[in-house]
Amino acid sequence: MKRYLIPILLAAIPLCFSCKGDGPAEKDDKEVETTVLKLVDAEATPETKALYSNLWAIREKGWMFGHQSDLVCGRNWEYEEGGSDTRAVCGDYPAVFAVDVASFMDGRKAAFQDTLENPVKRRTIKEAYDRGMVVMACLHLNNPLTGGDSWDNSSNKVAASILEKGSETNVLFDSWLDNLAALSRSLKGGDGVQIPIILRPFHEHGHEWSWWGRSCTTAAEYVALWRYLVDGMIARGVHNFIYASSPAMNSEQTESDFTYRWPGDDYVDFMGMDCYVGLNNNKFLNNLKLLKKVSEEKLKPAGVTEIGVEHFSAEDYWIKNIAAPMANRKMSMLVTWTNEYSPMGQDRNYFSVFPGHPSEGSFREMYFRPDTFFCEDLPDMYVMAENITVE
Repeated sequence: MKRYLIPILLAAIPLCFSCKGDGPAEKDDKEVETTVLKLVDAEATPETKALYSNLWAIREKGWMFGHQSDLVCGRNWEYEEGGSDTRAVCGDYPAVFAVDVASFMDGRKAAFQDTLENPVKRRTIKEAYDRGMVVMACLHLNNPLTGGDSWDNSSNKVAASILEKGSETNVLFDSWLDNLAALSRSLKGGDGVQIPIILRPFHEHGHEWSWWGRSCTTAAEYVALWRYLVDGMIARGVHNFIYASSPAMNSEQTESDFTYRWPGDDYVDFMGMDCYVGLNNNKFLNNLKLLKKVSEEKLKPAGVTEIGVEHFSAEDYWIKNIAAPMANRKMSMLVTWTNEYSPMGQDRNYFSVFPGHPSEGSFREMYFRPDTFFCEDLPDMYVMAENITVE
């Protein structure tokens, strides 16, 4: 829990009031309006519906800080139980733990994944939920047609092949959906509850780098591919996913860019954006304002699902380039990309704070702001928020 100086000062002042007040409170006859939200999956678990309600509710108070792979690895460590670069700097875990689960889904085989990476990811997802954190997952899936990785955009037939019923690629991709469904069912917290997960499939789809991107798919194919995954999960009895769209917004965008290749209001729950704009607050603010507008028009919670500056060194980064633009933007969250393990500091691949980074002071200042939520600040995210109904 955040500690402030104010309670210390108040402790030295004689108090002449009690928490319950000196008399009966005046009755407030004003009715509180209930917000009705709708999930893609009408059969979503109670905890998934509760999480969704809280994603909408928390935006009225501030935003949750998140970090990709925060519990899996950091700049100077990996696979250590209890590890977290965030916690090492501010004393608390992030509110959102983001992780890539493609390695469970697409059947890739490697010794370190079988014996280290996947077991650690499974463990940390459960630990995050048990701490009360929010779990979000992306999918850097291998190319099911060519056998390449996510960045293999050599063929424009991948999506079409997946969607061709009975084709070799279709059969393979269906087995991947089986794997994702099995993972979903196996992820249960200490309370025995199936862990709700915000799932970001086929992200940054407006760019050309991936096999599901705009250079490899038509708009109709992309929409059909998204719906195929969502329908496939629900048909397999998976009811603990919140489906998030997360286009790349790396320059000043227009409102229509947020719904580019939109799968449909009935197929998207959460509106995200991956926003790598460097230190340009004007671009960031422009995109935040537009995302807020579209989010409220569609009545879907929104947030920054990826952000960061690779190898950044600005001492005031967290206050100047993150906290200031995010203030009062009605975002549920902001998630920085990963800090890759590099004990000798030989690579530049880090996007968040870690012990010894020049922005530590700025990060702690951001942590103590009343509008930022870390793990210990969170309400119970798996109990329905007041005055919100989720259908």
